[in-house]
Amino acid sequence: MKVILIQDVKSLGKAGQIVDVNDGYARNFVLPKKLGLEATSKNLNDLKLKKQHDDKVAAENLADAKELAKKIEAIAVNTKVKVGEGGRSFGSVSSKEISEELEKQHSIKIDKKKIVVKDAIKNIGTYTVSVKLHPEVTASLKVVVEGM
Repeated sequence: MKVILIQDVKSLGKAGQIVDVNDGYARNFVLPKKLGLEATSKNLNDLKLKKQHDDKVAAENLADAKELAKKIEAIAVNTKVKVGEGGRSFGSVSSKEISEELEKQHSIKIDKKKIVVKDAIKNIGTYTVSVKLHPEVTASLKVVVEGM
């Protein structure tokens, strides 16, 4: 019997796949536990439409991420930190602070987990951090650290 998987099943495959299973396994395990649907023409058509919709949504998300990346690369974020002798700060500038300043100054809300600071920012100056907006899109954000 052909079955369309609704959820990932360890021994069969991933959600959305069409697999061939024994009739008893389908009737007694897959169908009652709502892990899959019988592969009728209606269900196959629904799966095809769902895949088309998912592809369209993924393409829109990628386009939005690319547009946001262009905005981010064109701006700079200014932060102020307390500094001691030699221009060294007390602590470092974190991704959380960068995220908050980005939202305050430019009204762009980015999760702090998406901002990647390679080396700790402990001195006054201009730094470049990367922002992961999408698995395929990464933007560079300029961070200007000033002393107070």
